[in-house]
Amino acid sequence: MTQFDVKQRYSIEQMQGTLTNNRKTSTTAAVLRQQGRSFEEILEQTRAGAAEELKFSKHANERLISRNIDLSTEQKERLCQAVKSAEAKGIKESLVMMDNLAFIVNVKNSTVITAVTGEEERIFSNIDGAVIV
Repeated sequence: MTQFDVKQRYSIEQMQGTLTNNRKTSTTAAVLRQQGRSFEEILEQTRAGAAEELKFSKHANERLISRNIDLSTEQKERLCQAVKSAEAKGIKESLVMMDNLAFIVNVKNSTVITAVTGEEERIFSNIDGAVIV
């Protein structure tokens, strides 16, 4: 059975051929067993990939724009690392302070909820931990 590499593009014919070969299998679990990977392994891999990706809520994006905050790639990586550190400590809602900026992050969903600059009022509620980077 052919496994598809997400970095490689496949033609419709290649995909149809693989799907035709898989028609004999009636369940997804059986297909996964044939590929040598369990559902749990794929779920954990998917969760790990999602955890590496930091998302910004609509509200956070609006705040970034209205407050003229343009995060560099390096800052995004540091923010992502701070979220991982918060998760390792069991924090659910974190304040992340970095470069005169403050972010409220839902750690479980790896989602930035809002962003604040150093010039604004600095009162934060509904957090259970803070990470300073």
